[in-house]
Amino acid sequence: METLEDLEQRVRNCTDCPLHGSRTNAVPGEGPADAEILFIGEGPGFHEDRQGRPFVGPAGNFLEELLQSIGMSRDQVYIANMVKCRPPNNRDPAPSEISACSKYLDRQIELINPLLIVTLGRFSMARFLPGQSISRARGRLRTVSGRHIFPIMHPAAGLRRQEMRAAIEQDFAKAPGLLDVLRMQADPAAAPEVREEPAEYRANPAPPSLWDMISTENPHPPAATDMHPAERLEEPAEPTIDEPPPGQQRLF
Repeated sequence: METLEDLEQRVRNCTDCPLHGSRTNAVPGEGPADAEILFIGEGPGFHEDRQGRPFVGPAGNFLEELLQSIGMSRDQVYIANMVKCRPPNNRDPAPSEISACSKYLDRQIELINPLLIVTLGRFSMARFLPGQSISRARGRLRTVSGRHIFPIMHPAAGLRRQEMRAAIEQDFAKAPGLLDVLRMQADPAAAPEVREEPAEYRANPAPPSLWDMISTENPHPPAATDMHPAERLEEPAEPTIDEPPPGQQRLF
């Protein structure tokens, strides 16, 4: 039976698209095979290509800061990309290149079986939510084909614009609460027992929960621009409140 390490070695030896001809190293991804969170970016940049590891440049440093802010470290999560080799000059990956690499990402998802998939930027979000705008979909949980998808703008966006940084930090802060709910959903028996108080002692109604604040979704036309891990800007964030498109389901 194929292991995650076997798959990573297949990626390192892959010659299925032209990107292999200009790479220094393929970047399969890294992290524990039983990670609860799988992060998916766009593709390797200059530093990743040199080291053969994902998110080790400036955007990777910011990602590590974000993980620390929620009490986690990168050795607790799995980090991957849509394409496993660096596109020349950090250009957008071509559809044919994404297609050639899709089998590896599909298998990573299958082997890791994460509770939560966090997409970083427009390209990885589009794999699960095609045709939607990152600025409108970000920070809201979706269920797509049984997988829980949480889109966030690419960390590189926060390195160029302070308002993007604030939005990314805000979205990241929701991750622990999402994981708590998904753990309970996966194993209801592990949820703590809740005892209802007698009516005469019952407290005032609780304020809206995390789920009340993030469960509304909306389809919108795709945005014109997005930021590559090293160079491009994401579009500004805009609020939206609507229903999900047919075939996509809210978790709550």
